[in-house]
Amino acid sequence: MIKQYRLFFSGTVQGVGFRFTARALAKKHKVKGWVKNLSDGRVEIIAEAEKDNIDNFISELKKIFKHKISGIEKKENKPTQHCQGFRVTF
Repeated sequence: MIKQYRLFFSGTVQGVGFRFTARALAKKHKVKGWVKNLSDGRVEIIAEAEKDNIDNFISELKKIFKHKISGIEKKENKPTQHCQGFRVTF
């Protein structure tokens, strides 16, 4: 079943390659959506895929940036299935 989550990562997550790593991991885990830096220092991700794929994507991000992430907020959205690939937005 396809799910969509809006994720907010806080901590030292800007200027450390987080967005481009997220893009590479999204491709690996077949997650569609986007990632962008927010003006408050957090990183926002829209992730749409099978729930297990999203969970594995998040788990790997947490493992790679374990000393940089201080918190993750996760909100479930209604899947749109309009996302094409995964992109870094500015």
